[in-house]
Amino acid sequence: MARIIVVTSGKGGVGKTTSSAAIASGLALQGKKTAVIDFDIGLRNLDLILGCERRVVYDFVNVLNKEATLKQALIKDKRCENLYILPASQTRDKDALTFDGVEAVLTELKEQGFEYIICDSPAGIEHGALMALYFADEAIVTTNPEVSSVRDSDRILGILDAKSRRAEQGLEPVRQHLLLTRYNPQRVVDGEMLSVEDVLEILSIPLLGVIPESSAVLNASNKGVPVVFDSEADAGLAYQDTIARLLGEERPLRFVQAEKKGFLKRLFGG
Repeated sequence: MARIIVVTSGKGGVGKTTSSAAIASGLALQGKKTAVIDFDIGLRNLDLILGCERRVVYDFVNVLNKEATLKQALIKDKRCENLYILPASQTRDKDALTFDGVEAVLTELKEQGFEYIICDSPAGIEHGALMALYFADEAIVTTNPEVSSVRDSDRILGILDAKSRRAEQGLEPVRQHLLLTRYNPQRVVDGEMLSVEDVLEILSIPLLGVIPESSAVLNASNKGVPVVFDSEADAGLAYQDTIARLLGEERPLRFVQAEKKGFLKRLFGG
């Protein structure tokens, strides 16, 4: 049975689309038939990060409006045999998304045998974001270790508990996971960032992964290759750990401790 997972956040710029691309790619690399849908109508960044922007002919809204079939709009990833991308429209309004239309697309994806459907949500609580989280079975709440980002994520948790289809129908609640991005242990030590423990205390949901602050993430996005493919980068390894946990594997946290400085570094401020 397909798992519908929304990648969401209260605040923009926390690495949500980067995470959607990395997680969807990682699941596909593990042999899971995966679709990733860009719900950010009007902006459309997911196809850029996945490096398939030149192959977009039809988009999510074309399918909803029956201007194209789902099969016509889905783009098969070049690197992962099991990954398919449904891009957003750059020219339509977010109100183009309808509950009946989105449900029909998700149902068709299930019928086509997709095991994971990743919904890349816009930030905040506007129409596109509410539409992305409404049908979710699980939510990966993405946040940076700063007060404003965590506070906004707490608001998203409240909406998941109150406005999802599962909440409306009195079903088992949306399963919630925390993904902490752009984490810098030294800045935590210096008092410039919240610690993992601080964020967990505020949000009180299970920790799925901690992604370290890394230039490899930006480099990967610019190249159109999700950072999960980079096994030499800390961020790539952290996403691999995150995906393994999502699949039920237990893995210890990495990249959450500040590097201990030797005597000479302490002496000369290195």
